[in-house]
Amino acid sequence: MTRRFEDARILMYSHDTFGLGHLRRCRAIAHALVEDYSGLQILIISGATIAGAFDYRARVDFVKIPSVIKLRNGEYTSLDRHIELHETLKMRQSIIRSTAETFKPDIFIVDKEPMGLRGEVEDTLTYLKAHGTRLVLGLRDVMDAPHLLEVEWKRRDTMRKIEQFYDAIWVYGPPDFYDPLVGLDVPVAVRDRMNFVGFLQRGVPRDNMPSHRPEGDYILVTTGGGGDGADLIHDVIHAYQQDPELTYNALVVLGPYMPAKKRNKLTRKGSSIPFIRMIEFDNRMEELVAGANGVVSMGGYNTYCEILSFDKPALIVPRLVPREEQLIRAQRASALGLVEMLLPQESEDPLRFAAAIKALPHRAPPSRSAHGLRLEGLMHISDIVGDWLDHRSQQHLSIVKQTS
Repeated sequence: MTRRFEDARILMYSHDTFGLGHLRRCRAIAHALVEDYSGLQILIISGATIAGAFDYRARVDFVKIPSVIKLRNGEYTSLDRHIELHETLKMRQSIIRSTAETFKPDIFIVDKEPMGLRGEVEDTLTYLKAHGTRLVLGLRDVMDAPHLLEVEWKRRDTMRKIEQFYDAIWVYGPPDFYDPLVGLDVPVAVRDRMNFVGFLQRGVPRDNMPSHRPEGDYILVTTGGGGDGADLIHDVIHAYQQDPELTYNALVVLGPYMPAKKRNKLTRKGSSIPFIRMIEFDNRMEELVAGANGVVSMGGYNTYCEILSFDKPALIVPRLVPREEQLIRAQRASALGLVEMLLPQESEDPLRFAAAIKALPHRAPPSRSAHGLRLEGLMHISDIVGDWLDHRSQQHLSIVKQTS
């Protein structure tokens, strides 16, 4: 049942320097919340270059900050090469702070980066905490290999700042899947604020908008944003070229961030194979996953949630650098029997990869091995937010009574 909260506001921050995962996760949470609570307004601050390519439900909007892109070596650069990185970061920080001051949110949810890109939200966290805003850090199920995350967070004094600023930490996965802070020295106060809400379930959009969903049976090959997905697509094409018995129709989504030179090269190579259809981007990936007989992916968080949500057989070829997030998630999911995993060096063997692709549609879906694993993240987040907003309404009513 939809509940109403008058003039309740949630601000979300998604730094978006590489791929689409952060924005898509924020958008999924925002859409679920406005569906459950009328009167609630949500504003997403995003650095994604294509933030405007997605549709947003009523009472969900976004503020675009200047884009910064993360290179494969882990370094950052401004999307506009005529503007220095430090100038871009200064603009982003100013827009984030002024948006918070104007919007006056009841809750501020920061996705994945506790202090934002290069610390750009710390000033805003300080301001909002002083004004009574509830501050939430949202962490995906896997952050990175513990030794890599520890070095990064120690250098930035991140753990102390998490304890200083955040009222709650939501982990977007169940506790028996993976702990994103495993191997780190986590203060008791931070542990006490952690809530493993569960994976974020996805659904098919309830409208009749056109999409790229093919007729008939197909497997879906997706690289997420595509910035580092060229190798996977190349290996898929090579498998089709080398195995004449691989005749299953494949819809390949290259991703909007794949470099143009690589995208054009792969498109030319794939055009000679009648069983492969390539598109650059679809803002309704849920529909494409739901219609597929199997999914070949690098295994980013959102694609993984879609694989589980629509119960699709999956073949995961994870990225290994600069973060080990996808590898850790794929290894854990493979050990639980939820997906099949090939390492990148294994997918480079075209006949081995072809055999795995041919077997994919006949693989048991994840639900056969799920052992009660459920996707309850959006429901749990909604319950938490509802309790907080109820408390806010009661406080406001009490103040009104005292002053009347």
